[in-house]
Amino acid sequence: MSKKRKNRQKKQKQKQQEQDKQKQTNIIKEVASYAIIIIIAILLSAHLNVVVSGSMEPAFYRGDIVVTEGTNVYGIQEFNPQTDVKVGDVVVYDATWYSEPVIHRVIAEENINGSKYFEIKGDHNNQADPYLVSPSQIRAKVVTIGDNLFIIPKIGYITLFFRGL
Repeated sequence: MSKKRKNRQKKQKQKQQEQDKQKQTNIIKEVASYAIIIIIAILLSAHLNVVVSGSMEPAFYRGDIVVTEGTNVYGIQEFNPQTDVKVGDVVVYDATWYSEPVIHRVIAEENINGSKYFEIKGDHNNQADPYLVSPSQIRAKVVTIGDNLFIIPKIGYITLFFRGL
């Protein structure tokens, strides 16, 4: 075999190795980008709640998404409902009178036998919710920017459609 031919084969082999290495690098980058997208989606989903009723109109409407901070997001306490909830805050809580979490506004705070409770009401409702709410029932608080609730309008209709609501 001639020297020229050996050099050509050697260059072709090197070129093929470089191409294989580039393919591996591209695959790693693609898998990493998908992993990052999935992680971001999981983190965001823990901070988004779809509004399913009109009980808070005109603050937000059915189909809007509210951005929240949680009491327990993957083991992290972003706020403490015992100390960080005040009158005027909009919270997401586990109601004893409804099977899904409820998003309503705190209208009063009461102390009964040394325990704190909140009176909560939908802005569009005529009466407060039927039972007082303890801090342990509060799962999240709607994020505010200045005096404005952080809302993403109408995007939640997709979820409502798929849930049949």
